[in-house]
Amino acid sequence: MIRRYTASADTTIVNAYQPNLTRRGTGSNMGMADVMEVFSVYGRQTASSSAAQGSQELSRMLVKFPMAGITADRSSNLIPASGSVRFYLKLYNAQTSKTVPIDYKLVVHPVSQSWQEGVGLDLDGYTDYTKGNTGANWLARNGTDVPAITKYVFASSTPSDYGAGAGANYIITHNESSVFNLWFDDGAGDSAPVATGTEVEVDITGLGSTAAIAGKFRTTVNGLSNFSANIVGSTVFVTSSLSGAMTDTSVKGTISGLTVTVPQPGSTETKWQSAGGSYLTGGSDPFFEQTFETGLEDLEVDITSLVEKWVAGTYNNYGVGIKLSSSYEAYYSSSTGVNDGSIINNTDGATKSYYTKRFFARGSQYWFKKPRIEARWDSSFRDQRNDFYYSSSVAPSADNLNTIYLYNYVRGRLVNIPRIGTGNIYVSLYSGSADNTAPSGSSLALYNGDKNLTGGYVSTGVYSCSVGIQSSSITKLFDVWHDGTTQYFTGSINPMLQTAEMTRKKPTYYINITNLQDRYLRHQTARLYLYVRNKNWSPNIYTVANSVVENTAIQSASYRVYRTIDGYQAVPYDTGSNLATGLSYDISGNYFDLNMDLLEPGYEYGLKFAFYDNELSSWKEQDETFRFKVEEY
Repeated sequence: MIRRYTASADTTIVNAYQPNLTRRGTGSNMGMADVMEVFSVYGRQTASSSAAQGSQELSRMLVKFPMAGITADRSSNLIPASGSVRFYLKLYNAQTSKTVPIDYKLVVHPVSQSWQEGVGLDLDGYTDYTKGNTGANWLARNGTDVPAITKYVFASSTPSDYGAGAGANYIITHNESSVFNLWFDDGAGDSAPVATGTEVEVDITGLGSTAAIAGKFRTTVNGLSNFSANIVGSTVFVTSSLSGAMTDTSVKGTISGLTVTVPQPGSTETKWQSAGGSYLTGGSDPFFEQTFETGLEDLEVDITSLVEKWVAGTYNNYGVGIKLSSSYEAYYSSSTGVNDGSIINNTDGATKSYYTKRFFARGSQYWFKKPRIEARWDSSFRDQRNDFYYSSSVAPSADNLNTIYLYNYVRGRLVNIPRIGTGNIYVSLYSGSADNTAPSGSSLALYNGDKNLTGGYVSTGVYSCSVGIQSSSITKLFDVWHDGTTQYFTGSINPMLQTAEMTRKKPTYYINITNLQDRYLRHQTARLYLYVRNKNWSPNIYTVANSVVENTAIQSASYRVYRTIDGYQAVPYDTGSNLATGLSYDISGNYFDLNMDLLEPGYEYGLKFAFYDNELSSWKEQDETFRFKVEEY
């Protein structure tokens, strides 16, 4: 069985430069883009470049999934308990006209803090900043569109009260922008003080009123990028054009005529614990990776250990972060040995670029390409009641055991036997009465010498037991299911002999789905029954008139589903360890459950089957194709 859970949030975060190579897009958000991307760029800026803060440019992806759906499905027994199901993270390659890296490794870590998806779209210029109190970026888990407003009150009409002669200066800055070191020149031989940032002169020479000095300050500020200024009398209000709080709003040095306050501090962004996102990276924390050889591969990693921690509540579900492994992210050596603001200290990093790997996001128009967690497990029942063999010296021990099932239907639905519940049940075998219509005598000794074998709980109302018997003189067996005191069910078995054969039978089969409908609704789960017979079966008149055609049960069978309009593999064969597309069988033949939620509504689909060839150790696809359509309503 397969169940899929589409991402509930995703976004890309970057510390890469915008196209002008003067400013990083650390405040940008791409939560509404239809693709996500991960990359590393090394060396676009040199250490001597005035705009450079290092040559490292990185992109990472955040993806979150609705754990409530998985938890609810487990509570409803739609997916099995821990240990019986595998969960896979699946992201799908998005073709791009840009370059594609080769020979690299992506890693997946659990995110350790909550974050917001955001509404940004610009995946190229990084101009969509966090808005409306939502949206993660490189530095913050969420954002706001409330700008910072700083109030400057000019109380003196004397230029010398503002002059830089005494080392007075003021710095306007922003957490996502350049630093501007504003200083006042009163004409008395002042010079720009030594300070961090771009030096900006406010020439107030010869001005004789507070309004004039304030007006000159306003004009100068309006000439700076990312700031605007308004004036009321001798008071100037400076507003940042970007969301986020200014990192420095205090007077530096001595400016006796100026008072600075912050009536609106701007963003109340909640920062990541570390730039680039916060992740669980301890030795005991789950960690996943995949190598990409061509760079065009989809991502598929088994994240079962993480999902089970989310379901159990051991970890909070903040999703996963996907990035290049540290040895593939760009090299950068910080003088302090830690991250420099938005730049990641990475002395083991690469001195080459890996640009760019894109995946479809949840906003993609391609229904099958959205990020998802896929649950896979073997839900098949292999009831050998109709394929029961006596133990034989020509067969290995595993083939001398036969698995039989008890299905406890009460008023048309499967329910647990009250006294058994999910516990053990016992099975005894008996020979038949004189007319072989009922068990008689005492229970028979089984393959291990016991007369009672222990069976177990499979799922609601279903129990199974593996049995074997060496006697070959009994033509009919009766299996009695009990708890040691009470008998719950008695079935019948017609055992067969296992004999060595000189030649291999190579049958070909005719297949039909006896209950296939033309159309299904999206949220249906259909149980489909197969009729299988040998294609070379040639009945005569007597056979047709006096016998029922036997439905052959194929013990190793699998299905796939494809979209007929373009051949897209909606549900590929899963014949590995999960056997998630395996068919069940019982006395009536093969069957399987198909969850229509796996398929995009509005399209026709084809069903194909493959049977396992033991001699060739491979699967052989059968000729027949069965078509149906899935509709929304």
